[in-house]
Amino acid sequence: MDIIQVTTKAELKQFIHFPYSFYKNDPLWVPPLLVELKGQFNSKKNPLLDHCEYALFLLECNHQVIGRIAAFIDHLAVDFWKEPIGLFGYYECIDDRDASELLLNTALNWLKQHGMKSMRGPWSFVSQEWGLVIDGFSPSPVIMAPYNPPYYINHFENFGLAKAKDLLCYYISGREGYVVPSRILDLTNDVAKRFEVTVRRVDMKNYDKEVQTIIELSNNSLIGNWGYSPLTKAEAEAVARDLKSIIQTKGVLFAEDKYGKAIGFVIAIPDINIILKNMKGRLFPFGWLKLLWGLPRLTNFRLFGLGVVPEYQGKGIDSLLYRALNDSLYTPDLWLEINYVLEDNCHMNNAIIKLDAKLLRKYRVYEKVI
Repeated sequence: MDIIQVTTKAELKQFIHFPYSFYKNDPLWVPPLLVELKGQFNSKKNPLLDHCEYALFLLECNHQVIGRIAAFIDHLAVDFWKEPIGLFGYYECIDDRDASELLLNTALNWLKQHGMKSMRGPWSFVSQEWGLVIDGFSPSPVIMAPYNPPYYINHFENFGLAKAKDLLCYYISGREGYVVPSRILDLTNDVAKRFEVTVRRVDMKNYDKEVQTIIELSNNSLIGNWGYSPLTKAEAEAVARDLKSIIQTKGVLFAEDKYGKAIGFVIAIPDINIILKNMKGRLFPFGWLKLLWGLPRLTNFRLFGLGVVPEYQGKGIDSLLYRALNDSLYTPDLWLEINYVLEDNCHMNNAIIKLDAKLLRKYRVYEKVI
C-alpha cells in the first residue's frame, strides 16, 4: 500500500471521485453534486480555504485507490479556540485495519509536523458538517450531513481516537401524525405576548441584508457552542449564495422584539438529497430538470440553524421559533430533521424533547492527543 499526497489535478480528481465508486452499491449513500464537491476544494469558491492550511492524501494498492483523507489547520479556529487542534476529514477507506491506520497516521503525522497537539474529526471544509455516524444509519442523510459505513467506528477507535463530543439529530413527521403539543402552544403564546415578540419570514427582495442579519445573530448567539468558530463574512455569504437557489421563504424565519430588532432566527433547508439520490452527482444532461421540477414539491427539510441572542436565551424564544417553523412548513407529508444538537446542550435538547421530537441518529466527533 502506498500513500500519495495530492499535488496534481489528476490526483485531486481521484480524491474527489473516489466516493462515487466506493459507495456505488450502498443504497443509503447520496451522491453529492460533483460541481458542489469540486467547489469545496477551490479557494475561489470556498473562502474557508483562505484561512486553512491543508494536505490531501490518497491510499493506493496495486495502483487502485482504496482510501483517502484530508488533514488541515483552520488558523482562525485555532486562534479562537486558543488550542493547537488540527483537523482531519474526507476519510474513506476499505474495511482493512492496516489501510485505516496508514491513512490516519499520515494525517496525524502531518498535523504533528505543523505544530498541532491533537487531531479532531471528522471535519470538513463545509461549515458545521462534522462527525461520524455512530447510530441511526438509516434513513439516508439529509443535505449537508455526513454518512459513513458502520465499520469506521472500529477504524477510529482501534487507532486510539476517543469521543470528543456527540451530536444528536431528531425528527418530527407529519406522516406519523405529529402535532405540536398543547403545552407548547400555551407556552409560546405566552412567550410571544410577554416579551412582545413576533415572527416573520425572510424577505427575499432584501436577501443580502437578511444574510447580514443572520451572520450577526449567528456569531452573537452561537459563540459559546463547542466547536464553533465565527464565520467570516465571505464564508457566510458563500453559504448564503449557494443556498439562495433552493431555500423556501417559509423555511427561514426571524424573531423580532417590539422594536422590530431581530433577536433570533431559524433556517430549514429543503432536503434536496431526496432528488439527488438518483442523479449520480451530475446536473447534466437531465439532472437540472429533476431539481427544477422537484424542489417546489419537497416536503422533507433539514433544520440547519437556530440561534437566539444571549439576552433572550432561556425565555422560550427557541420554542417559539420551532413552533412557528412547524406552522410555516406543515403539510401531512412534512418530515423535518433537526440536525444537529450538541449532546450537552441541555436547554436545547430539553426544548426539542418537549416538542415531542424523536431521536433519529447520532454523530460523534473524535479526538486524539498527538
